Amino acid sequence: MPTSKPSQQARQKMCTGVQVEFYVNENTFKERLKLFFIKNQRSSLRIRLFNFSLKLLTCLLYIVRVLLDNPEEGIGCWECEKQNYTAFNQSTNINWSHIFWVDRKTPLWAVQVSIALISFLETMLLTYLSYKGNIWEQIFRISFILEMINTVPFIITIFWPPLRNLFIPVFLNCWLAKYALENMINDLHRAIQRTQSAMFNQVLILICTLLCLVFTGTCGIQHLERAGEKLSLFKSFYFCIVTFSTVGYGDVTPKIWPSQLLVVIMICVALVVLPLQFEELVYLWMERQKSGGNYSRHRAQTEKHVVLCVSSLKIDLLMDFLNEFYAHPRLQDYYVVILCPTEMDIQVRRVLQIPLWSQRVIYLQGSALKDQDLMRAKMDNGEACFILSSRNEVDRTAADHQTILRAWAVKDFAPNCPLYVQILKPENKFHVKFADHVVCEEECKYAMLALNCVCPATSTLITLLVHTSRGQEGQESPEQWQRMYGRCSGNEVYHIRMGDSKFFMEYEGKSFTYAAFHAHKKYGVCLIGIRREENKSILLNPGPRHIMAASDTCFYINITKEENSAFIFKQEEKQKKKGFAGSYDGPSRLPVHSIIASMGTVAMDLQNTECRPANSSKLALPAENGSGTRRPSIAPVLELADTSSLLPCDLLSDQSEDEMTQSDEEGSAVLEYVKGYPPNSPYIGSSPTLCHLLPEKAPFCCLRLDKGCKHNSFEDAKAYGFKNKLIIVSAETAGNGLYNFIVPLRAYYRSRKELNPIVLLLDNKPEHHFLEAICCFPMVYYMEGTIDNLDSLLQCGIIYADNLVVVDKESTMSAEEDYMADAKTIVNVQTMFRLFPSLSIITELTHPSNMRFMQFRAKDSYSLALSKLEKRERENGSNLAFMFRLPFAAGRVFSISMLDTLLYQSFVKDYMITITRLLLGLDTTPGSGYLCAMKITEDDLWIRTYGRLFQKLCSSSAEIPIGIYRTESHMFATSEPHDIRAQSQISINVEDCEDTKDVKEHWGIKTSHHRNSCSSDQSEHPLLRRKSMQWARRLSRKGNKHSSKTAEWISQQRLSLYRRSERQELSELVKNRMKHLGLPTTGYEDVANLTASDVMNRVNLGYLQDEMNDHQNTLSYVLINPPPDTRLELNDIVYLIRSDPLAHVANDGHSRKSSCSNKLGSGNPETRDETQL
Repeated sequence: MPTSKPSQQARQKMCTGVQVEFYVNENTFKERLKLFFIKNQRSSLRIRLFNFSLKLLTCLLYIVRVLLDNPEEGIGCWECEKQNYTAFNQSTNINWSHIFWVDRKTPLWAVQVSIALISFLETMLLTYLSYKGNIWEQIFRISFILEMINTVPFIITIFWPPLRNLFIPVFLNCWLAKYALENMINDLHRAIQRTQSAMFNQVLILICTLLCLVFTGTCGIQHLERAGEKLSLFKSFYFCIVTFSTVGYGDVTPKIWPSQLLVVIMICVALVVLPLQFEELVYLWMERQKSGGNYSRHRAQTEKHVVLCVSSLKIDLLMDFLNEFYAHPRLQDYYVVILCPTEMDIQVRRVLQIPLWSQRVIYLQGSALKDQDLMRAKMDNGEACFILSSRNEVDRTAADHQTILRAWAVKDFAPNCPLYVQILKPENKFHVKFADHVVCEEECKYAMLALNCVCPATSTLITLLVHTSRGQEGQESPEQWQRMYGRCSGNEVYHIRMGDSKFFMEYEGKSFTYAAFHAHKKYGVCLIGIRREENKSILLNPGPRHIMAASDTCFYINITKEENSAFIFKQEEKQKKKGFAGSYDGPSRLPVHSIIASMGTVAMDLQNTECRPANSSKLALPAENGSGTRRPSIAPVLELADTSSLLPCDLLSDQSEDEMTQSDEEGSAVLEYVKGYPPNSPYIGSSPTLCHLLPEKAPFCCLRLDKGCKHNSFEDAKAYGFKNKLIIVSAETAGNGLYNFIVPLRAYYRSRKELNPIVLLLDNKPEHHFLEAICCFPMVYYMEGTIDNLDSLLQCGIIYADNLVVVDKESTMSAEEDYMADAKTIVNVQTMFRLFPSLSIITELTHPSNMRFMQFRAKDSYSLALSKLEKRERENGSNLAFMFRLPFAAGRVFSISMLDTLLYQSFVKDYMITITRLLLGLDTTPGSGYLCAMKITEDDLWIRTYGRLFQKLCSSSAEIPIGIYRTESHMFATSEPHDIRAQSQISINVEDCEDTKDVKEHWGIKTSHHRNSCSSDQSEHPLLRRKSMQWARRLSRKGNKHSSKTAEWISQQRLSLYRRSERQELSELVKNRMKHLGLPTTGYEDVANLTASDVMNRVNLGYLQDEMNDHQNTLSYVLINPPPDTRLELNDIVYLIRSDPLAHVANDGHSRKSSCSNKLGSGNPETRDETQL
């Protein structure tokens, strides 16, 4: 049965089913030809390649014809009588027959005619296929005109033989060959899907244009000069090169006007065409420099590289990344590919042109959301991808959203590429939980600022630990504290398998505390944690019950890792001959004298404790001394934990003490706190932490500090009657990250008597969900206000506060001028230092370089010396050039950008983020310890050295010390000695002034504070006495030198200071505002008139004592893992990793709890708020 043909011209075949074939294009002859000749890239490429070959062949045939042509044999039409070339050589007139006629051999003519026919037919066919209704557009194309000039005359000679010797400018086919080559390259790129070819195309076009100009000029001048000086082809080529290069020797010149006219025309064409080509090339080159081109596929397959994705690249961020990344020896051969959507900054461009970075850093302008740009960066071959957020954005949530999309795009394009993501806000963290490593900025920031309030300079401690350093900073400084501080700053966290370690291998089967103490004693390394082979969790100080196994991974703090250390052994017999003996004979003792680090030139000269005399600070049970009094003892660290260990009792005793102190409280209305997990978290992904909580949630109205409600009528901090000093946090908004400030300060392991009230001073009213999250914590309040408003500060109880934390505000993180974002914060903090000198202020800055303005003092030569030291360390390649700035060393200033290196270091040390979060209290792994601090008092100085303290802590409370926060007095030189020395005489000698009397009182108690009645105490501390004597002699010398010159001036200033001092003016201002607000002024009067104890506390915190003697000051600094022979000083604060009190409670049963309770019942009811030795 016949069927009709479908309108869509499809063929249908009836069998078991229906097969339908559809034509994509119209099934016409013209469309088929167009598809073959134009649209299809592969077939079109073949045709253009054939056309290009034909054009090159015609140019080659022209050269052959020129070489075979001999004008001396005569010229003329084909089969006509030939005229001799030399007949008219001496004539002044141009014989045009020499130009119009050539000698073309018959075989050559046949080949040229054949090529002309093919080219003509092809040109007509392509013109027909390209016709779109306007025939003149096709006819007047330059390529069509050239084709007609070079093909039609040859076709005519077929029918008219006399014209076979007619000159035809076949050399013009070079321009058609150039056009065919351009089309061929375009088709080639389309066929292989190559998109980034503009630069290659433009360079190719420029080269072809130059070749065509030279070839056209050479052939044209050679032919025209047949009627003149009969130049050869080579001489014509020589003339063109000399002319186009603007050299112009003049030894070869055209003699007749047609050739001269051709030279003029060629020069004009070159002046028009070449600049346009060069302009396009330069433009593309500049664009290529901006976008960065491609990262070579061959290089990606043979070399290793990482990709850094950022929204905008600033010079500080770039240098932090490069310095930290390339600080590791095994990363020296890596390439860094930067993928950034913005144009390269001028400063960044200048840095990347330095040879040190230009060979290893490649900048690509592009977006991580485009697969093409990810392909350019060869993301699928990358070793890692770092995605950083733009913290200087006004809308930080939007910046996080961009980071999340980038992380998703990279994971979709290269699922096997490890991801290292930096996120700003904690509520966005769960969107990138698939990443290998994530650092949340606000989580770390608030937890670190919170720990700064209870463990001074925690921010400095963590920053130094996560920076890569060789410990060479400050070693050329004349000051002892800078050399020691710089040396200890080189300590970092490393890991090693215990079975492969010389440090820890001998302690297999021993307790963790035993291994930690003896490793520190013998090698100077500080063992802080372990990780079981079967468990991926890292445990900091798991306690003495943990038995070390060969498969454990040990994490330790040291100046360099063990693999980069060379061990030098000395004969033990030499030591024994001298009468030296070790204090504790552990198994397999190695007589190690020092460890020499091969990384760089670092050498760790560690004190060998077994080489000390018996009467020195040896770690043994002390005998009676010469006076006959019994000194306190230090028990040896046990190899295995005793069954009567106090560790499981700590938590229970804390509960018992809380109950006992409840009964001892004056009032019965004090709420009893419970321990539990916070019921409400403000964001998804927060780690649950056992905390002190209220039995019932506080109503939202009770959280407002400055306004009473129906539940209480308190309207200021004084009315609450807090037992402990306040901690005030100044922030712009109550972000979810602020929750992480509260949790570490309310953790279960902190004694209930240690809890400080927390006041949130917020610019904007907190949202409901945030209040819901904090209402379960005890003594947490908020009020609206700013730090630049004195009334707000007074209402929130700043005169009753110990610590004020100033958090960087999001609205000021970006400024029109770089580094000006911190201007308002710095000035406000400086004002508060003047108003409340006894207050400890911890400030967060946007830019670390601005920390030099904290506590700024004009004409301070010591700050100038520190600035020079910083510049010198930066020139030496230090990654921690800012570490010697006094505010940073003392832990009073912090910038979150300092922790960027935490993410970078995770590429080599994948455990660093976990350890940092454990130290900050952001994560609580069962069995893992926590960071705390203890203070060295007068009663603890008998321990004498850090190594003996290590033994004391390990043997008594199983705590691991990791560093010291030291504060010492320092005399700062000044740039103007006359004025400042005169002021120093006033501040010390003017006894009539009340303020200066307080300061003088402080210096007097430097050697008498905490000493009750023993007259020989001064001799027990010769170092303190020696410092005081040197200081006094220095003052007396200054006074004698300038007393004659400045006596009259001092007397005048004495009267003016007596009448009114700057401190009194500020005190009156504050008291007047307090009276206006209805606040009692008694609290501030105690603060304004500093007592001796207040000033001493101020000294211990490292802050200014008095603005009038700015040149006399104290400085504080952190010593990470100091050598064992480091002497302890009064008021040193020791950083400890205390073991988890909950680690073994479940295994001990109720009998241990009752025994602990009985011990507490018979003992002192006071709660132990810090480690007592």
